[in-house]
Amino acid sequence: MKNIILAICLLISTGMFAQSGYEKAMQRGLNMLKSAENVPQFNAASSFFETIGKNEKNQWLPYYYAAFARIESAFRDEQADKDKVAAEANALIAKADSLQPDNSEIYCLKYMAATLALLVDPAARWQSYGMAATAALDKAKSLDHSNPRPYFLEAKAALNTPEQYGGGKKKAKKLFLKALKLYSEFQPTSPLYPDWGKPQAEKGLDQCSE
Repeated sequence: MKNIILAICLLISTGMFAQSGYEKAMQRGLNMLKSAENVPQFNAASSFFETIGKNEKNQWLPYYYAAFARIESAFRDEQADKDKVAAEANALIAKADSLQPDNSEIYCLKYMAATLALLVDPAARWQSYGMAATAALDKAKSLDHSNPRPYFLEAKAALNTPEQYGGGKKKAKKLFLKALKLYSEFQPTSPLYPDWGKPQAEKGLDQCSE
Protein backbone atom coordinates (compact mmCIF):
# COMPACT_ATOMS: atom_id res chain seq x y z
CA MET A 1 0.00 0.00 0.00
CA LYS A 2 2.82 2.38 0.89
CA ASN A 3 4.54 1.68 -2.44
CA ILE A 4 1.31 2.38 -4.32
CA ILE A 5 0.90 5.73 -2.57
CA LEU A 6 4.50 6.65 -3.35
CA ALA A 7 3.98 5.69 -7.00
CA ILE A 8 0.85 7.85 -7.23
CA CYS A 9 2.68 10.80 -5.64
CA LEU A 10 5.52 10.38 -8.11
CA LEU A 11 3.13 10.37 -11.07
CA ILE A 12 1.36 13.47 -9.80
CA SER A 13 4.59 15.37 -9.19
CA THR A 14 5.97 14.34 -12.59
CA GLY A 15 2.81 15.58 -14.25
CA MET A 16 3.04 18.87 -12.40
CA PHE A 17 6.63 19.40 -13.48
CA ALA A 18 5.72 18.52 -17.09
CA GLN A 19 2.83 20.98 -17.04
CA SER A 20 5.07 23.63 -15.50
CA GLY A 21 7.60 23.11 -18.28
CA TYR A 22 4.87 23.46 -20.90
CA GLU A 23 3.54 26.63 -19.34
CA LYS A 24 7.02 28.16 -19.10
CA ALA A 25 7.70 27.36 -22.75
CA MET A 26 4.34 28.84 -23.77
CA GLN A 27 4.97 31.98 -21.75
CA ARG A 28 8.33 32.38 -23.45
CA GLY A 29 6.63 32.04 -26.82
CA LEU A 30 3.98 34.59 -25.86
CA ASN A 31 6.71 37.03 -24.83
CA MET A 32 8.35 36.51 -28.23
CA LEU A 33 5.01 37.16 -29.94
CA LYS A 34 4.19 40.28 -27.92
CA SER A 35 7.60 41.82 -28.58
CA ALA A 36 7.67 40.90 -32.29
CA GLU A 37 7.98 43.95 -34.53
CA ASN A 38 9.07 42.54 -37.86
CA VAL A 39 8.58 39.53 -40.14
CA PRO A 40 11.59 37.47 -38.94
CA GLN A 41 10.52 37.89 -35.32
CA PHE A 42 6.94 36.78 -36.04
CA ASN A 43 8.25 33.80 -38.00
CA ALA A 44 10.61 32.90 -35.15
CA ALA A 45 7.68 32.95 -32.72
CA SER A 46 5.66 30.77 -35.09
CA SER A 47 8.44 28.19 -35.34
CA PHE A 48 8.88 28.21 -31.56
CA PHE A 49 5.20 27.49 -30.96
CA GLU A 50 5.18 24.79 -33.62
CA THR A 51 8.06 23.06 -31.81
CA ILE A 52 6.07 23.15 -28.58
CA GLY A 53 3.13 21.62 -30.42
CA LYS A 54 5.23 18.74 -31.67
CA ASN A 55 6.32 17.99 -28.11
CA GLU A 56 2.90 18.57 -26.53
CA LYS A 57 0.68 16.68 -28.92
CA ASN A 58 -2.53 17.10 -26.90
CA GLN A 59 -2.33 20.89 -26.57
CA TRP A 60 -4.13 23.09 -29.09
CA LEU A 61 -2.73 26.48 -28.09
CA PRO A 62 0.79 25.97 -29.52
CA TYR A 63 -0.69 25.28 -32.96
CA TYR A 64 -3.07 28.21 -32.54
CA TYR A 65 -0.28 30.67 -31.80
CA ALA A 66 2.01 29.18 -34.47
CA ALA A 67 -0.70 29.86 -37.06
CA PHE A 68 -1.48 33.31 -35.65
CA ALA A 69 2.16 34.42 -35.76
CA ARG A 70 2.59 33.02 -39.27
CA ILE A 71 -0.44 34.93 -40.56
CA GLU A 72 0.65 38.14 -38.83
CA SER A 73 4.06 37.89 -40.49
CA ALA A 74 2.47 37.65 -43.95
CA PHE A 75 0.18 40.64 -43.34
CA ARG A 76 3.30 42.68 -42.65
CA ASP A 77 5.30 41.41 -45.63
CA GLU A 78 4.29 42.80 -49.03
CA GLN A 79 6.53 40.24 -50.73
CA ALA A 80 5.12 37.24 -48.87
CA ASP A 81 3.65 34.36 -50.84
CA LYS A 82 0.21 34.77 -49.26
CA ASP A 83 -1.17 31.55 -50.73
CA LYS A 84 1.73 29.56 -49.34
CA VAL A 85 1.47 31.16 -45.90
CA ALA A 86 -2.31 30.68 -45.83
CA ALA A 87 -1.83 26.99 -46.63
CA GLU A 88 0.81 26.62 -43.90
CA ALA A 89 -1.42 28.43 -41.41
CA ASN A 90 -4.43 26.31 -42.33
CA ALA A 91 -2.44 23.14 -41.67
CA LEU A 92 -1.62 24.43 -38.18
CA ILE A 93 -5.20 25.58 -37.64
CA ALA A 94 -6.47 22.13 -38.59
CA LYS A 95 -4.30 20.59 -35.87
CA ALA A 96 -5.62 23.04 -33.29
CA ASP A 97 -9.17 22.44 -34.50
CA SER A 98 -8.80 18.66 -34.15
CA LEU A 99 -7.79 19.10 -30.51
CA GLN A 100 -10.29 21.85 -29.65
CA PRO A 101 -13.26 21.70 -32.06
CA ASP A 102 -15.92 24.40 -32.24
CA ASN A 103 -13.74 27.04 -30.65
CA SER A 104 -14.45 30.70 -31.40
CA GLU A 105 -10.77 31.69 -31.28
CA ILE A 106 -9.83 29.08 -33.86
CA TYR A 107 -12.56 30.31 -36.21
CA CYS A 108 -11.04 33.78 -35.93
CA LEU A 109 -7.83 32.28 -37.31
CA LYS A 110 -9.78 30.60 -40.11
CA TYR A 111 -11.12 34.03 -40.99
CA MET A 112 -7.63 35.53 -40.97
CA ALA A 113 -6.19 32.78 -43.18
CA ALA A 114 -9.04 33.12 -45.68
CA THR A 115 -8.59 36.92 -45.70
CA LEU A 116 -4.88 36.51 -46.35
CA ALA A 117 -5.59 34.36 -49.42
CA LEU A 118 -8.35 36.75 -50.52
CA LEU A 119 -5.86 39.65 -50.65
CA VAL A 120 -4.00 37.98 -53.52
CA ASP A 121 -6.87 38.97 -55.85
CA PRO A 122 -9.94 40.29 -53.99
CA ALA A 123 -12.14 40.72 -57.06
CA ALA A 124 -11.50 37.26 -58.46
CA ARG A 125 -11.48 35.44 -55.13
CA TRP A 126 -14.42 36.97 -53.28
CA GLN A 127 -16.82 34.14 -54.12
CA SER A 128 -14.45 31.59 -52.63
CA TYR A 129 -12.19 33.12 -49.98
CA GLY A 130 -14.40 36.10 -49.23
CA MET A 131 -17.40 33.92 -48.49
CA ALA A 132 -15.22 31.52 -46.46
CA ALA A 133 -13.91 34.43 -44.38
CA THR A 134 -17.43 35.73 -43.72
CA ALA A 135 -18.67 32.27 -42.74
CA ALA A 136 -15.73 31.76 -40.35
CA LEU A 137 -16.36 35.11 -38.65
CA ASP A 138 -20.08 34.39 -38.27
CA LYS A 139 -19.23 31.01 -36.75
CA ALA A 140 -16.76 32.62 -34.33
CA LYS A 141 -19.49 34.96 -33.12
CA SER A 142 -22.06 32.20 -32.73
CA LEU A 143 -19.69 29.97 -30.75
CA ASP A 144 -18.88 32.65 -28.19
CA HIS A 145 -20.94 35.85 -28.04
CA SER A 146 -18.56 37.27 -25.44
CA ASN A 147 -15.45 37.00 -27.63
CA PRO A 148 -14.34 40.49 -28.72
CA ARG A 149 -11.98 39.32 -31.46
CA PRO A 150 -14.55 38.56 -34.20
CA TYR A 151 -15.91 42.10 -33.87
CA PHE A 152 -12.41 43.59 -33.82
CA LEU A 153 -11.50 41.71 -37.00
CA GLU A 154 -14.75 42.76 -38.66
CA ALA A 155 -14.16 46.37 -37.63
CA LYS A 156 -10.64 46.35 -39.04
CA ALA A 157 -11.94 44.98 -42.34
CA ALA A 158 -14.67 47.63 -42.47
CA LEU A 159 -12.14 50.38 -41.83
CA ASN A 160 -10.09 49.19 -44.81
CA THR A 161 -13.12 48.79 -47.11
CA PRO A 162 -14.62 51.76 -49.02
CA GLU A 163 -18.10 52.82 -47.93
CA GLN A 164 -19.59 52.01 -51.34
CA TYR A 165 -18.53 48.39 -50.83
CA GLY A 166 -20.10 48.04 -47.41
CA GLY A 167 -17.30 49.40 -45.25
CA GLY A 168 -16.24 52.84 -44.11
CA LYS A 169 -15.44 54.60 -40.86
CA LYS A 170 -19.06 54.87 -39.66
CA LYS A 171 -19.58 51.12 -39.78
CA ALA A 172 -16.10 50.42 -38.42
CA LYS A 173 -16.68 52.74 -35.45
CA LYS A 174 -19.77 50.82 -34.31
CA LEU A 175 -17.88 47.55 -34.54
CA PHE A 176 -14.81 48.88 -32.71
CA LEU A 177 -17.07 50.15 -29.92
CA LYS A 178 -18.76 46.75 -29.71
CA ALA A 179 -15.37 45.02 -29.61
CA LEU A 180 -14.00 47.35 -26.93
CA LYS A 181 -17.06 46.82 -24.75
CA LEU A 182 -16.50 43.08 -24.97
CA TYR A 183 -12.75 43.51 -24.31
CA SER A 184 -13.60 45.35 -21.09
CA GLU A 185 -15.69 42.37 -19.95
CA PHE A 186 -13.60 39.52 -21.36
CA GLN A 187 -11.83 37.23 -18.91
CA PRO A 188 -9.31 34.74 -20.38
CA THR A 189 -9.75 31.26 -18.95
CA SER A 190 -5.99 31.02 -18.31
CA PRO A 191 -2.84 33.18 -18.68
CA LEU A 192 -2.11 31.31 -21.92
CA TYR A 193 -5.52 31.87 -23.49
CA PRO A 194 -5.82 34.30 -26.45
CA ASP A 195 -6.16 37.90 -25.28
CA TRP A 196 -4.96 39.95 -28.23
CA GLY A 197 -6.43 42.86 -30.15
CA LYS A 198 -7.52 45.48 -27.60
CA PRO A 199 -4.75 48.07 -28.24
CA GLN A 200 -5.30 47.70 -31.98
CA ALA A 201 -9.05 48.15 -31.51
CA GLU A 202 -8.43 51.37 -29.55
CA LYS A 203 -6.14 52.62 -32.30
CA GLY A 204 -8.72 51.67 -34.94
CA LEU A 205 -11.42 53.61 -33.09
CA ASP A 206 -9.17 56.68 -33.08
CA GLN A 207 -8.69 56.33 -36.84
CA CYS A 208 -12.46 56.42 -37.31
CA SER A 209 -12.49 59.94 -35.89
CA GLU A 210 -9.69 61.30 -38.07
